[in-house]
Amino acid sequence: MSPQEFSLLLISVLTSVAGQFFLKAGALKLGKVNLNNTISHIFSIITIPELLIGLTCYGLGAVAYILLLTRVNLSVAGPSIALVYVFSVLLGYFIFKETIPLTRLIGLSSIIAGVILVVWQK
Repeated sequence: MSPQEFSLLLISVLTSVAGQFFLKAGALKLGKVNLNNTISHIFSIITIPELLIGLTCYGLGAVAYILLLTRVNLSVAGPSIALVYVFSVLLGYFIFKETIPLTRLIGLSSIIAGVILVVWQK
């Protein structure tokens, strides 16, 4: 993977993680959804800035991913974007004080090892 391709991957991953952060922050403001408030919550999405920022970040991440796909094989880009899961768990741990059980750590380690193996060039 060239430096330009790696940059596109990094931009896609980081903007997607930022999107998840803002969507979570907005969802916390939105509150729990149940059968009685579903419709009002759907309409409330457009009034919560964090949710709009999160959706924008996802859009930017998608654009970077599309640009990445013009340069590398899907068999490399697809698995590489799984790093979003790793960073999302870390974000949940450090920002939202979520716990990380041992089994999840093992899974995240497997993702990291898999991405390294997929992008590794001989």
